[in-house]
Amino acid sequence: MKRIVLFARATDDLERAFEHYFDVTNLQIAEQFRDAVAQAIDHVKRHPATGSMRYTVSSAKPPLRFWTLNQFPYAVFYFAHSEHIDIVRVLHQSADIPQHLQP
Repeated sequence: MKRIVLFARATDDLERAFEHYFDVTNLQIAEQFRDAVAQAIDHVKRHPATGSMRYTVSSAKPPLRFWTLNQFPYAVFYFAHSEHIDIVRVLHQSADIPQHLQP
């Protein structure tokens, strides 16, 4: 399996989402969110080519892909390289995703 590289912006996204679920609901829901993220990342590690390329730029090599979480409205955005996978963002699906994916 490929090594995962979690970018700082993705880490920030995850921290904000976890805090939201913890503050608005409870620790159990926040932990379920954390587990759903772990499952999505594990899927990406095992099957990197299965993510959607909906938001990629046609010239991007490798293409930007995303995989959605089960039971939570978030998506993990990543680039799959030959030796590793860069997870660049973890965004709520109602967000202005193209805007958040700007460099």
